[in-house]
Amino acid sequence: MVMEKSRESGFLFCNLCGTMLILKSATSAECPLCQTTRNAKEIIGKEIAYTVSAEDIRRELGISLFGEKTQEDAELPKIKKACEKCQHPELVYTTRQTRSADEGQTTYYTCPNCSHRFTEG
Repeated sequence: MVMEKSRESGFLFCNLCGTMLILKSATSAECPLCQTTRNAKEIIGKEIAYTVSAEDIRRELGISLFGEKTQEDAELPKIKKACEKCQHPELVYTTRQTRSADEGQTTYYTCPNCSHRFTEG
């Protein structure tokens, strides 16, 4: 599929691997991945344009609309840990790296019984 897209968009992408070409000089463009070179006359003056929709952004960031259930929501991992609020014995959780890489992840817990949310780490 990547190769189809690169051929549809013209010369701006490498015909061999689909990577975006870099203009190395006034006469040549090079693929940074496979080092294939092409004549720069074929790309000078071409523009790249694309449209990003709100749905594309939500999908990329993993954000759902209010009340909308995503597949991720249905498959959250569970842990045997008591809820701080209602003492329900099982919680669902997600983790995120919210600080620098040399620090631990933050774990977000949600109680399926009372919807209480809390974090650890």
